[in-house]
Amino acid sequence: MLRIAHLLDVEAGEWLAERRLLVDRDGRIESILGPDDNAPTDARPIDTGDGWVIPGLIDCHTHLVGEVQSAAATGATASEAEDAMLGVRHARETLAAGFTTVRDVGTFRAFVDVALRDAIDAGWTPGPRMQCAGAMITCSGGGGDVTGLARDIVVPDSLRFGVVRTPDEMRDKVRALVGGGATVIKLIVTGAVLTPGTRPSVVELDTPMIEAAVQTAGRLGVHVAAHAHGTEGIKLAIRAGARSIEHASLIDDEGIALLVEHGTWLVADIYDGDWIAEEGLRAGWPAETMAKNDATTQAQRDGFRKAVDAGVRIAFGTDSGVYPHGRNAIQFGYQVRHGQSPLAAIRSATTSAAALMDWSDRVGSLAPGRFADLVVLSADPLADIEVLRQPSAVFRSGVRAAV
Repeated sequence: MLRIAHLLDVEAGEWLAERRLLVDRDGRIESILGPDDNAPTDARPIDTGDGWVIPGLIDCHTHLVGEVQSAAATGATASEAEDAMLGVRHARETLAAGFTTVRDVGTFRAFVDVALRDAIDAGWTPGPRMQCAGAMITCSGGGGDVTGLARDIVVPDSLRFGVVRTPDEMRDKVRALVGGGATVIKLIVTGAVLTPGTRPSVVELDTPMIEAAVQTAGRLGVHVAAHAHGTEGIKLAIRAGARSIEHASLIDDEGIALLVEHGTWLVADIYDGDWIAEEGLRAGWPAETMAKNDATTQAQRDGFRKAVDAGVRIAFGTDSGVYPHGRNAIQFGYQVRHGQSPLAAIRSATTSAAALMDWSDRVGSLAPGRFADLVVLSADPLADIEVLRQPSAVFRSGVRAAV
């Protein structure tokens, strides 16, 4: 039984005083008791002190496996074993930051994310609940491919598992990914900021390819997340039925209207640009990379504000792995500064994120039947959103995370 001084009803936007959560053996909330309700005599009390408690947070755009990306990192700079061990560390750091659930949208080396998820679920290592992409699906030489290497270097097949050339190959790849344990499909529809030789504005997967992925994924019961920076790529992915648009850096008014019309989710990593600018300057990243970041950072934030005003469905996603893991909550302040209320920003990482993932029956709110995943804070985040950067404690399935 968890004793809570202040509990956020994130759906109502209200603080509830002096609540106790009864947690069953599976780590789900059995009931929520008020101050005058009697608790079972055999319930073991766990006191969370005077803290302010919110549901466990959800990041819908992470990359836990492998090294933190840079302008030089190609996905081929670490071994498969190193990628896996880095994933273990990054999962622990993510959980400690208050993120008890993530949607991990692709690794360079196929299926290492699936292995990490399974290890966490088995209790072998601490970490968040995960939906996994298995690998990023991309065109040859595209934003999700291993680029920038000498021509005579032979790249292992596992690093190019997601490369496709035709709609038929797309269908086969989606089936292979889901068969291998993927629970979300990630498409690289346009070029990327950090991938050498690609341009964020350029469409790399056309409509027949995207439709083949969406239709095949739908038959297999999973959704498609579409990486799309460029204006045209965003619209192609929305019209083809992608569940979410990732980044949307150069979105225009028509693209925002399409998001509203189709009910497509927006997952925009509006913190990343500052990290890339600072780290790139410090480390001397190529002018190509820095120019692409300059061209997308403020445009993305302007588009995010317009999307908020238009009523677009927004889910929290940070692209962790571009910046060092565990800093996910920095983005909350950015979302508030660019149009959201503190409550809306928290909802984007709780109820909204759970809805995007089709996991509202298990995470996103502290209610009977949901997992007892929660974050304890030292102050009211509705009054100061930045308090989310430093949780006092994190609980997963009713157990304090040992991280």
